[in-house]
Amino acid sequence: MERKAVRKLDYTVLPVMAMFYLLSFLDRSNIGNARVAGLQKDLGLTDRQYQICVTVLYVPYIAAELPANLLLRRIGPRLLMPTLLTIWGVMVTLQGLVTSYAGLITVRAFLGLVEGPMFPGIVLYLSGFYTRSELSLRLVYTALSGAFSGLLAAAIENMHGVGGRPGWAWIFILEGLFTVLVGLSGYFLVPSTPRDSRFLTPEQKDLIMDRLERDRPSIRPSDTFSFNEIFQSLRSPHVIAVFVMFFMIGTNLYGLALFLPSIVNQLGFSPSKSQLLSVGPFAAGFFVTLISAFWSDRYQSRGITNALIATLAVAGYSLYFGAKDKFVAYGALYLMVPGVYATAPVLGAWMANNSEPYYRRATSIAFGFIATNSGGILSTWRFPTKEGPKFRKTTIMNLTFSCLVVVGSLLNVVYLTWKNKSKARPGHREKMLAKYGNEKESDGGLEAWMDLGDRHPDFRYAL
Repeated sequence: MERKAVRKLDYTVLPVMAMFYLLSFLDRSNIGNARVAGLQKDLGLTDRQYQICVTVLYVPYIAAELPANLLLRRIGPRLLMPTLLTIWGVMVTLQGLVTSYAGLITVRAFLGLVEGPMFPGIVLYLSGFYTRSELSLRLVYTALSGAFSGLLAAAIENMHGVGGRPGWAWIFILEGLFTVLVGLSGYFLVPSTPRDSRFLTPEQKDLIMDRLERDRPSIRPSDTFSFNEIFQSLRSPHVIAVFVMFFMIGTNLYGLALFLPSIVNQLGFSPSKSQLLSVGPFAAGFFVTLISAFWSDRYQSRGITNALIATLAVAGYSLYFGAKDKFVAYGALYLMVPGVYATAPVLGAWMANNSEPYYRRATSIAFGFIATNSGGILSTWRFPTKEGPKFRKTTIMNLTFSCLVVVGSLLNVVYLTWKNKSKARPGHREKMLAKYGNEKESDGGLEAWMDLGDRHPDFRYAL
């Protein structure tokens, strides 16, 4: 009965969230495909101006992430998430109508403002539907967006000249209009909580909530916002460790998302072939992401899995750096992309798993993606055309970051193992819960869980 209820969530909630994030990443990174299709040339942009157009999206994007996550419960996912998606679909469509640098930079800034809340919101939202051990596998759709982006761009680019508009403009227009349609349908498809689902029976709703409360008692919406929860999140060493790793992964991830078609093009392939050749590495990334997320959930191993994935990136960047042949360099992308993209769901689940209660978790998730997108800002300035196709300085930086992710993952596992062992020491539980005891509940019950959160002696950190 419980498994059937979870499968029903997989069939009704997960596809909607997968499509939301797919469009989020697609609409954010399709400027890389549009560049190969002629956007930079047609608008007369210098490399610096193009980089500014890419960068300007991330400033409001980052600024919106934390406030939106803290407001998600109050406004309600059913209203907030479809509204954001619909508005940014309009912004993406408008990108196809711009005729100048000023117009493009303006639209990109507004696009960042409405796109920023989506992925941290999705991670927070899904953490209210699935247990901690199930979350990583439900976040595997990130790498698939890159494959779709290349395929769609290659097809849409053939519309060059239709309606008097260039092919790159149609990439924005068609993808933007589809996003608007999905956003409008979201008002009818997104339940705010499991109890609001139209597809679960009353018994299944009770089962889902019971299993969530067993997994984390603080899942009950009985806490209120406090700035102390933000402070508690920021002072947690494991949150800081994942924050740093998110920054390094974000730098590598957005570098590949935004510039991989250009990198392939500079290796010596034609623009149309470059769009198609960019599909393969992202498709490989999706399958590695799927396998690693399954492994991570099945064996409850976040840090070790993340370290193993990042080792692929180390191998890929090393091979790319030393490659003398363009086909060898292209082949290295099949290690680089999976080694970067597959870490995102595991890190996202790791951050969500180890912060409680709700507002502390919301803060930690938001800060994780603030770090990711700060890395995105750095990446936009690391691929000047004159340094292509090898981009030696950037490749060395990305290789270093990948090595540090391996080391950081393992060190965080050691730290969290120590924390779990400390909680299991004799007398520790009684000491921590002494001030919360009362006549009805000697261990303080829900009050202790809401106050202590992940520091509660019965809470075990995911490794």
